Amino acid sequence: MKIVQISDTHFSPSKPHFNGNWEPIRRWIEAVKPDLVLHTGDLTIDGADQADDIVFSMGLLGELDVPVLVVPGNHDVGHMPGSNQPIDDVRLERWRRLAGPDRFAKDIGGWRLIGLNSLLIGSGHAEEQAQFDWLVETLEGREGRRVAIFAHKPLFVDDPAEGDTGYWGARPAERQRLFDLIAAHDVALYASGHLHWTWQGELGATQLLWAPPTSFIIDKLEREMPGERLVGGVIHHLEDDVTSEIVAVSGMIAHVLDEVIDEVYPRNAAAAATEAAE
Repeated sequence: MKIVQISDTHFSPSKPHFNGNWEPIRRWIEAVKPDLVLHTGDLTIDGADQADDIVFSMGLLGELDVPVLVVPGNHDVGHMPGSNQPIDDVRLERWRRLAGPDRFAKDIGGWRLIGLNSLLIGSGHAEEQAQFDWLVETLEGREGRRVAIFAHKPLFVDDPAEGDTGYWGARPAERQRLFDLIAAHDVALYASGHLHWTWQGELGATQLLWAPPTSFIIDKLEREMPGERLVGGVIHHLEDDVTSEIVAVSGMIAHVLDEVIDEVYPRNAAAAATEAAE
């Protein structure tokens, strides 16, 4: 099975800064001929508050001639409590009405593909525990299938034992709960986006991957992170084992968020580095 993963497209009809990268990524997907496309969130610039952003962005994905599955990012459904746009019932309902479910489980051959709404993890929202219970049930019922999990946020940034990285990764307690499930249920791949860096690593027997964005890289607004800055996509081959190839797609522009942040996410300087920069 061949899966293309794209992430962090940041589409919008009213702020078209990154829309031009859609055509080269669409052509590349057509050339790769995957069985499935998985989008790991931040489909939109501001779907968390703008329904038009979700409608427009889903219309672009609808141009693909292969099945597409999507999980939301923080700019689609909101983020942490106390942030500028916390995840809440209104934002979740909007996403589900216009884009579809915010989590999924799909069986293809000997694989179970799982999509998580990682913005619920550590949120304190009423649906956080419901999603965790669903994940346990979904893993326990896999009937021998291997598992690949797709989510917007990574499990950690620098180290599995790191403290709370706030905006960027999962909090330690929730992260450990996921670590325990992943280790117990033959999870072969955990693939995410969010950081606007691309990187591959391992957690025990699980392959980890941060997909590159298709939209922008970040220069000085945030610290250096593991991996490299590029725009593109990922090809995952899920057979007996997992192999993943990060691809810098020809024809795409590596926009620099620092240069346009006041147009795309016009907030004060302190908030820009922690909330607007993916």
